[in-house]
Amino acid sequence: MTRAVDPVLEELRQDLLRMGSRAEAIIEKAMRAVLERDPELAKQVPDDDLEIDRLDIAIDAHVLKALALQAPKAGDLRNVVAIKMIATDLERVGDIARNVAKSAARLAGREATMLPAMLGRLATTSQQALRSALDSFASGDPDAARAVLEQDDRIDSLQDEAVAAALAEIPKRPDLAPVHVDIIQIAKNLERVGDHATNIAEDVILVAEARNVKHAEKLA
Repeated sequence: MTRAVDPVLEELRQDLLRMGSRAEAIIEKAMRAVLERDPELAKQVPDDDLEIDRLDIAIDAHVLKALALQAPKAGDLRNVVAIKMIATDLERVGDIARNVAKSAARLAGREATMLPAMLGRLATTSQQALRSALDSFASGDPDAARAVLEQDDRIDSLQDEAVAAALAEIPKRPDLAPVHVDIIQIAKNLERVGDHATNIAEDVILVAEARNVKHAEKLA
């Protein structure tokens, strides 16, 4: 028997999956603009972000509908709340992509400089974490979500290495300091993508197990 809340939850779920797909694509495009020194590609990112914002607004409307008209309880309520929280993280990934695209546009107009190798690894790892977190939501798999949480320290370490490498280059070529500042900003933005992936994974665990693992280590 189909419950009245089921179609609303499915609509929410599908909107979130579309939003997740766009979030993955936008951060990939922004990083491609960096690596390929492509200012035209960077210019596309703000329009892509508007699509993410529209989906965020649609999810808000569906969440209010679910809460006001369906009065979900227990697992259904956790689902609704988690979807809203995940949507907020995905909307912020869109904002991060905008920041990366701005750096990409500036880098394209400056002297070509070798990017730190770990910046590419950081991009790959943070994007993989986001993809895995979204996959864990799609499949409702808390074990896959826990695997995402285990990547957080690796992402932090890669960010630290990329920042250190950029800082080390500034005294050698002070005239290229703005380039390395942008590299540092990109690294920090990619680390934030990893943070949002972690948040999503924690929400998946909350839905699947009714267990809040946010700040678990600090509060243990």
